[in-house]
Amino acid sequence: MPNYNPVEVEIWRHLLASVSEEMGATLERAAFSPNIKERRDHSCAIFNAQGEMLAQAAHIPVHLGAMPLMMESLLNLQPSLEWRPDEMWICNDPRVGGTHLPDLTLIAPVFLYEDTENEANFPQNELIGFVANRAHHADIGGIAPGSLPLSTSLYQEGLILPPLRLVRDDKLQQEIVALICANSRTPEERRGDLSAQVGANAVGKERFRELFRQSGRELFTQRTTETLLYAETVLNTVLSRISNGTYTTLDVLDGDGTGAIDIPIRVALTVDEGKLTFDFTGSALQTEGSANATEAITRSVCYYLVRCLAPPDLPTNSGCFRAITVIAPAGTIVNADYPAAVATGNVETSQRILDTILQALAKALPQEIPACSQGTMNNLLIGGYDLERQRPFAYYETIAGGAGASSEGDGASAIHTHMTNTLNTPIEVLETHYPLRVVQLEIADNTGGRGKFNGGNGLIRHLEILVDAHVSLITERRTHTPPGANGGEDGLPGHNEIILPDGTRHSLPPRWSEKVSAGTQILVRTPGGGGWGKPT
Repeated sequence: MPNYNPVEVEIWRHLLASVSEEMGATLERAAFSPNIKERRDHSCAIFNAQGEMLAQAAHIPVHLGAMPLMMESLLNLQPSLEWRPDEMWICNDPRVGGTHLPDLTLIAPVFLYEDTENEANFPQNELIGFVANRAHHADIGGIAPGSLPLSTSLYQEGLILPPLRLVRDDKLQQEIVALICANSRTPEERRGDLSAQVGANAVGKERFRELFRQSGRELFTQRTTETLLYAETVLNTVLSRISNGTYTTLDVLDGDGTGAIDIPIRVALTVDEGKLTFDFTGSALQTEGSANATEAITRSVCYYLVRCLAPPDLPTNSGCFRAITVIAPAGTIVNADYPAAVATGNVETSQRILDTILQALAKALPQEIPACSQGTMNNLLIGGYDLERQRPFAYYETIAGGAGASSEGDGASAIHTHMTNTLNTPIEVLETHYPLRVVQLEIADNTGGRGKFNGGNGLIRHLEILVDAHVSLITERRTHTPPGANGGEDGLPGHNEIILPDGTRHSLPPRWSEKVSAGTQILVRTPGGGGWGKPT
């Protein structure tokens, strides 16, 4: 262990994390859409001047490796990008660290001084770091409300934003805001959420500068370097407990919505003296449908797994990932080539990648790795025109399910797991904000797999749609069950159902998108988690 004061490391872990946490609180309170202010579908992070992540708030795991990759991509565009203290950059492009188009990332450079009108008075002004936030916007255009369609090309999924200055000279560029709003079915929400993102970064910049000024350049550099090194050292120690070797597994996606089924994801996880390599060679080629993941998504999943192995009080920064190598061949389901459809790779394929590497690692750590959880985010999207409120609407929600059991106990029921960390939309908010009525919301009993410890149960979410609307379902684990571990039974698969206004009921496929009439009901029963250990 390097020679530094662990007390100082702990103090600075909290100091750095407090900046990103306050950014997140600002974003939640200022946002317009329920998806951000209620479900908290966003992440915030801070970086040093070299683009290394110093802290990320405990928000969305699937963003864990994505924002650092976008930061890295933007830095590689230098010197064509000339950072200035009065600007913020917006981007969602999968070619530069984007995940899917609804996730809009806003990055702001942080300079020692904010005053740009009197730069001559501050010749020592310098770039000291970056702040960034990523928020899931409920609609960014595309062929279906919610921008998670059954697409076959990225161009069908919404507005693509390469790196653009959303803020210049400390002023919001209204032309870009107008462009984004013109491509969304809910322009006022977009305008409000974008303003909230700008406000979150403004708070982050000020807190970052305060911390830098109070500590001074030398101490700030020393302490942040120590936190990065500490995270790296602890992770190496944790990973060194795993026996050297290569552990392989294959799992499959139910399908991509265009007819392709049983889409394989393969991983060879190699452990070598505290270093981990995730090699996805042999996974399916990219698909026609939107199940493709970007490299940023695949990296995020691998980083998330490694972070879960570490103590919970370990700083979440770039040091955690220095021992990790990810091999994701281009043109495959885990690193699709542009302009492949990627809308649901972020929400569904990420979960299957995680299930695959969990099962591989379980061969090395059978007593420590839990059974698979529900393995899907159960995306439900409904959009149309709200007659009562006289405005368009776009409802988006991921629905909780069962967590996998572990050697320590039963899995939790009705909870968001792994690559998602959002909340549910409260019934009161949902019915107040949208032309929807909640018919049923309850735990789906006996859907968790049996075992020495049982998997958690899924959830039943049953809605009535009060106006003509367009509905999309993007789900998984409807065909293939969530695997148990160590002899535990699999969790039950999920089930989607439509109830027409005349009472007729029909089962729906895992991925489905259609227009429906007022009075239609949608019922989603989410999967249970796998059991752990043989049932007694």
